[in-house]
Amino acid sequence: MGLVGTTGQDFEPAPLTSSYSSPRGVVFSNVECNAAETSHGDHNRRLHQHESVTIVFISECCHAAAEKAVALARAGEVDALMKGSLHTDELMHAVLAPGIGLSTARRMSHVFVMDVPAYPRPLFITDAALNIAPDLEAKRDIVQNALDLAHVLGLEMPKVAILSVVETVNPKLKSTLEAAALCKMADRGQITGGLVDGPLAFDNAVSPEAARTKGIVSPVAGQADILVVPDLEAGNMLAKQLEYLADALSAGIVLGARVPIVLTSRADSPLARMASCALALLLARRKGEGKL
Repeated sequence: MGLVGTTGQDFEPAPLTSSYSSPRGVVFSNVECNAAETSHGDHNRRLHQHESVTIVFISECCHAAAEKAVALARAGEVDALMKGSLHTDELMHAVLAPGIGLSTARRMSHVFVMDVPAYPRPLFITDAALNIAPDLEAKRDIVQNALDLAHVLGLEMPKVAILSVVETVNPKLKSTLEAAALCKMADRGQITGGLVDGPLAFDNAVSPEAARTKGIVSPVAGQADILVVPDLEAGNMLAKQLEYLADALSAGIVLGARVPIVLTSRADSPLARMASCALALLLARRKGEGKL
């Protein structure tokens, strides 16, 4: 499995202990040092200890590393990408480049998988990192990407809540209209693999008591697995509130590209980074088995 990133820090590759067949590790670095030959020699000595990891040095700026990483993914030489210390837009610019990037027929979207102590099941939040103001067509792919990920993680029939500020359709609120349309798309088979309901406000999407109080009869209300937010701002604030105020642990992944892409924040903990890598590994394995 290839995990590709750029970093301005010294890199110590860890042993790959996964049972995934033919692991391949590729790390790009724009390390700045006074003695380049010594630095490269140090890394080369480490390679003797970690034979499954190949380090490719990129001396140019971060976008050159991103472009090389994308090229390797297109060539099938790596199975996933992982962002290092470069900015998200630098990596995604290379990923989305027409003709040479990693685009597919599916819209790319980001999913947070969160372990919230006060919630009895894993919580998926999408899209809180990639699509700023997705239209209905983009939201259809956002929902389907999240459902595909949930299936990889073992959920047979995930429950999807399309969030808005209210649980009724209001012509003045575009998010409620799109939520209703997404539900009908699920009814007609344009979205598959889960139960979709909306619009739902956050409280009645995750709280059975709130749903009962408001008289909402729904197989999704109060027990949602996936929360689809109206736009990036709402999703990003929701995810960070859960992380910093509710002690949630999170992992993040981009789906819809040729390979899974790990987009961690530079402020993320090592645990969050490892969990995100685990998601990428599971997705790469499923794709390698022809099941995704």
